[in-house]
Amino acid sequence: MAHQAGGQRPAPRPVPGTPEAQAYLQDYAVLLEAVPFPSLVVDHRWDVLLANTAFRTLFQGVEPHPTALPSDNFLRFVLFHPDAAMVLGDHESSWCLPMLAHFAETVERYGHDHGLQAIRRDIAQDPLMEAAYRHGLPHWLRAVGERAAEPDGAVRPLLHPDPRWGATDCRIVAETTPALRDMDCTRLTLVLRETRRTPSGGRGSRRAASHLRVVHSTD
Repeated sequence: MAHQAGGQRPAPRPVPGTPEAQAYLQDYAVLLEAVPFPSLVVDHRWDVLLANTAFRTLFQGVEPHPTALPSDNFLRFVLFHPDAAMVLGDHESSWCLPMLAHFAETVERYGHDHGLQAIRRDIAQDPLMEAAYRHGLPHWLRAVGERAAEPDGAVRPLLHPDPRWGATDCRIVAETTPALRDMDCTRLTLVLRETRRTPSGGRGSRRAASHLRVVHSTD
């Protein structure tokens, strides 16, 4: 995905569809750039079709990764990137578990989608994450409610690299226009909040996302 530079419009990642759909995304990218908060457009696999400058700034300190960069697939980043906890505060309980639960719902809905099945295989290769996925999630959802799996409206902690924000919270706002819905896409905006919070871990702490501790296997 090309970044905006020299006044050129950022190019959206190609998606199946008509030239009109591509043109719509091209113009939608301009709209995203006008938003001061991190904002991105994802498909049902959480592949990132568009992301604005504020989104790239939020994750500018993330190290390269072969499969889990935030600008490639946001779900893979949350689950598998070892730097995820540097930016996503309370990583396990506030980000990893809700997105695992949302992923489980998506797999049921889309069945044998190859991209989703590839993520499912990667989850299965990690014993702790697999135990959380197969056994822990139902227990967690009973405790917190099914609504916790939905991103829209959720308030989650962030550790922003800009000291003007620092440790703060964001409210996730999910929006789908009719045109985006036709492409099976959703726009997500992380609306940063002014209230500063005490982080549970500093930006220097790195721990692989697969090392889940808050959800234990239950029978």
